[in-house]
Amino acid sequence: MERAFALPAPAKLNLFLHVLGRRGDGYHELQTAFALIDFVDYVDIERRDDGALHRTGDVIGPAEQDLALRAARLLQQATGTRYGAGIRVSKRIPAGAGLGGGSSDAATTLIALNRIWDTGLDRDRLAELALSLGADVPFFVQGSNAFGEGRGERLQPVALPPADYALIWTQVHVSTKEIFGDPSLTRDTKATKMSDFSARAASGLVPLAGTNDLEAVAVRRHPVIGQALDHLRRFVAVEAARMTGSGSAVFAVTDERTAAAAVAELPDGWQGWAVKGLQEHPLRAW
Repeated sequence: MERAFALPAPAKLNLFLHVLGRRGDGYHELQTAFALIDFVDYVDIERRDDGALHRTGDVIGPAEQDLALRAARLLQQATGTRYGAGIRVSKRIPAGAGLGGGSSDAATTLIALNRIWDTGLDRDRLAELALSLGADVPFFVQGSNAFGEGRGERLQPVALPPADYALIWTQVHVSTKEIFGDPSLTRDTKATKMSDFSARAASGLVPLAGTNDLEAVAVRRHPVIGQALDHLRRFVAVEAARMTGSGSAVFAVTDERTAAAAVAELPDGWQGWAVKGLQEHPLRAW
């Protein structure tokens, strides 16, 4: 294989996100549940024989900081391959929304180049490399819905029931660093047992257990996020709507028809999508 086009890089939702405390390394100890959804960016990759790496398509911010490009460089350095690549990303997932778009682009790039360059790394080794790119990237590399701990990199696969979601983004870009650095952030949530979460998932319920501890901070800093949540709660119960990640996107667990209605008529400047949960990453078999 020398090239691959329209490779999907799916977004994720955090079904809950608890902040258990602050770690000695400056990061926070977290627990979360990652759910893949069928809202995707697309990545085109073509092998180059001159070792050069070129990034085109939709680029957000300085190209040298782009996660897909950094992922390619990381794999190149780790394996010593003589190959390079042309990488084109077509963005649909908004940046700064808590949906993991950049992380997913990086993961799809790693998975694809490992195949195109024939570097032969298994998923665990790819996930180890991926952690240096960001805490969410190993989840996308592993390719299964998961219960995450630590910074989010300690992953245990979980089976989630089929689900529909109404997803709204108010075009507010949220800084993860600012949210975690806010002095009002609660950092002492009691740990959730993986067994309790799995039992809820096995019962056929979408496991929106607990809360997103970052939500209150994000809403205070960006009140429009709260307005988007209020909009969703016109269609679903209060506990069925919440923010994903550090924001600013919000979602509601519902049925297909209600999801479509919830995103049909939004205020000017907002965007919305009716999406479905995925059982695994589309490139999981790779």
